[in-house]
Amino acid sequence: MSENSKIKVTLPDGNAREYPAGISLMEIAKDISSRLAREALAAKVDGQVVDMGRTLEGDAAVAFLTFDDEEGRQVYRHSTSHVMAQAAQKLFPGTKLAIGPAIADGFYYDFDTREPFVPEDLARIEKEMEAIIKADLPFERSALSRPEALAMFKKAGQEYKVELIEDLPEDVPLSIYRQGDFVDLCMGPHLPSTGRLKSVKLMSVAGAYWRGSEKNKMLQRIYGTSFPKRSMLDEHLFRIEEAKRRDHRKLGAELDLFSIQDEGPGFPFFHPKGMILRNELEKYWREEHKKRGYQEIRTPIILSQQLWEQSGHWDHYRENMYFTKIDEGDYAVKPMNCPGGIMVYKIRPHSYRELPIRMGELGLVHRHELSGVLHGLMRVRCFTQDDAHIFMLPSQVKEEIIGVIDMEDDLYKMFGFDYNLELSTRPENSTGSDEIWELATDALRDALETKGLKYKVNEGDGAFYGPKIDFHLKDSIGRTWQCGTIQLDFIMPEKFDLAYVGEDGQKHRPVMIHRVIFGSIERFIGILIEHFAGAFPAWLAPVQSIVIPITERHVPYALEIEKSLDEKGIRVEIDTRNEKIGYKIREAQNQKIPYMLVVGDKEADQGSVAVRHRSQGDLGAMPLAEFTDKLLEEIKSKSY
Repeated sequence: MSENSKIKVTLPDGNAREYPAGISLMEIAKDISSRLAREALAAKVDGQVVDMGRTLEGDAAVAFLTFDDEEGRQVYRHSTSHVMAQAAQKLFPGTKLAIGPAIADGFYYDFDTREPFVPEDLARIEKEMEAIIKADLPFERSALSRPEALAMFKKAGQEYKVELIEDLPEDVPLSIYRQGDFVDLCMGPHLPSTGRLKSVKLMSVAGAYWRGSEKNKMLQRIYGTSFPKRSMLDEHLFRIEEAKRRDHRKLGAELDLFSIQDEGPGFPFFHPKGMILRNELEKYWREEHKKRGYQEIRTPIILSQQLWEQSGHWDHYRENMYFTKIDEGDYAVKPMNCPGGIMVYKIRPHSYRELPIRMGELGLVHRHELSGVLHGLMRVRCFTQDDAHIFMLPSQVKEEIIGVIDMEDDLYKMFGFDYNLELSTRPENSTGSDEIWELATDALRDALETKGLKYKVNEGDGAFYGPKIDFHLKDSIGRTWQCGTIQLDFIMPEKFDLAYVGEDGQKHRPVMIHRVIFGSIERFIGILIEHFAGAFPAWLAPVQSIVIPITERHVPYALEIEKSLDEKGIRVEIDTRNEKIGYKIREAQNQKIPYMLVVGDKEADQGSVAVRHRSQGDLGAMPLAEFTDKLLEEIKSKSY
């Protein structure tokens, strides 16, 4: 290509610019704007993420990545892990390097050291990292052959890098990245220089087996995070501390909601207060489903192996299932509710006039999870899915999908959740034809676009029988949780020979939607505990008010109040302990009880209560009837 040859660079907005061949991505960024040149961390060239120093020799589609982009954040944090490795090697000569990837919200690097790291070492490494960042060393990439790479890392005594190279296919190109006197085997990409890094924090050190196998040596893993602004790092650290304070396992014990015991690992025990919370959620679920034309069903927990083979779960989910024998037959404990719902549909013939049929089920399912991934209510071995299965005419698909989207939106707003949407497409282990998958995926996409909703495509993450829309809830401290799902299924109706009689008197195949809103009642409770920090809105609170007599002589009046509130359906307790009033109030605050009713001589004489709210403080005295009406309205409206 001649020096005067031109190339066309197409930007994400569709605009095309002409540049001389051999121009670097950094030069293009500078031509677009000085701000972009400062903020761009890497670039995407024809879909591939590369360094800003790369040059272009032909026409290309180019998108610049900043810290606002997920891929940009990965480059930023992967580069930080290299700086951490450089600092560790300088401070601890002889340290051997393993791997150092970017992860969600941060990075880590695994080291083989003579002595284990201690917390004080993290401060030293962090200080050395600051010096490397200040030096503004360029990240320099070099391609090299397999023999060259092996020779380099063998000479350096980096046995883990040698093992990685030897295990790579021979046709995989190899490269190294250098910053100053530090060299690492890496495919990249990386930032232009270490000076692009700003705020760094090393979080913790832990043991980690090389390549995740307990047969291998235990290495030292340092976790850290990094941000382009100090304020962003401070906000992140605040969220971490806030997440610890809101940990549903801690609050679940303090508020006496649930427990996980050694006799049932992964099988939650719900206590009386936890059952109140759970029952209120399920009551709300039933009310909302009744409004929208759902019928509730319940299907068996144990069903024959043959059914799971027919559904396809046997081939795709067997390792997560529990099994038993009954009357010499093979059975399985259900990991999903859908085959049971299908059997209810099949019990009798259906006419097109009946469709859509919407069947909801709060179905208990069991899944064999490895002990290492169990986590309070968030990851358990038995849980209740708030499933629904909708059987419909092909002409009703779009309307039903939109109906479910609207329902999910209404229910999430009730709890104060925002959410993001993902469209998950065909996975590798799927069943069914290309035509059916394209039809189902297009139908979900069409419903989202008709609603004018923004969504992200999550390639290859659909269910084995159909694509899906996933709802990722954003909680009060900015974390996301995947809860709701809408799966469109043309496969199961075929597998189970489902039918309805059409207007022409002939049998036709219905289409099926699988959908959950809470996802798992148990997990959703865990999310709510952390979202509200245990301070549930009054309609959900296990105890909605507590009566606190100032002295023993005020107990009779307090008992009258307790009885009056109880008769109105308000969940109420009374604290008759011989303790100081301040202590009782603090205890009620710690239990996150919405309303504290303090009563003494004045209140007894006037038939009133002195009302304290757990977050608003003293609301003053008011007649008991007025307080009762106020609380009942708050409960009825489900205000939060």
